[in-house]
Amino acid sequence: MPGSAKMMAVCTVGGLVAATAYTVALGANGWLWFSWVVVALVTIGVVAARPV
Repeated sequence: MPGSAKMMAVCTVGGLVAATAYTVALGANGWLWFSWVVVALVTIGVVAARPV
């Protein structure tokens, strides 16, 4: 995995941890989870589009 895709994956996982912590501490926020899903889909697209 190239460096940029790896960094994006790390940020996506970090965002998941942050969204989960926010939900546990303050309650669910639909926009937060929607944003995380969009970032996760973009990350999957970047990883899938990388040259082999």
